[in-house]
Amino acid sequence: MRMQFWREAVEDIYCDNPPHQPVATELWRAVKRHNLTKMWFMKIIDEREKNLDDRAYRNIQELETYAENTQSALLYLTLEMLGVRDIHADHAASHIGKAQGIVTCLRATPYHSTRQKVFLPMDICMLHGVSQEDFIRGKQEKNVRDVIYNIASQAHIHLEHARSFSKKVPVKAYPAFFCTVALDDYLCNVRKVDFNIFHPSLQKKSTLLPLHLYIRSWKKTY
Repeated sequence: MRMQFWREAVEDIYCDNPPHQPVATELWRAVKRHNLTKMWFMKIIDEREKNLDDRAYRNIQELETYAENTQSALLYLTLEMLGVRDIHADHAASHIGKAQGIVTCLRATPYHSTRQKVFLPMDICMLHGVSQEDFIRGKQEKNVRDVIYNIASQAHIHLEHARSFSKKVPVKAYPAFFCTVALDDYLCNVRKVDFNIFHPSLQKKSTLLPLHLYIRSWKKTY
């Protein structure tokens, strides 16, 4: 019902007849002001609806597809709000969105494990002989850490791809990509604890994030 409401709400918004709901009203104003693409909203809704069954991703590609249709789609919309419609910026957004989806999945694993749920890609878990029960029990053996290493490495690869053509991306697009600061921070911290995803330090807030964000903004990099 919730997804159907938003699907109908988006349709009504693009017909200039938004529902009387605060978020929908603001969304309608943003769509009118920035000429936002309807397709990205529908992709987010469709992908979230497919993901409501709370099952693990079958493979890393399935996780990346989910991230592309949700996180990357949000970045495409953010670029449009910044007035950026550029193929190189879109390419960067695709990779950054996938990295963000992967990191989000990793960060949420300890929380989900306490609720008897594991969403990490099954193909990588099977490759290392790790079961969902291992994560639910909070095991920290090498094969469990190898699973995290493989998945985190994929996020790192996407960030490196996004940065490989940064010189072609308009500087105007950079604010949309400053989420990479938090992604870098988490990947760096998980590496420091040898990919033990249950390490207590990973649950603490990073007080240096605002400083790193300022430096990244000042240097005009992402």
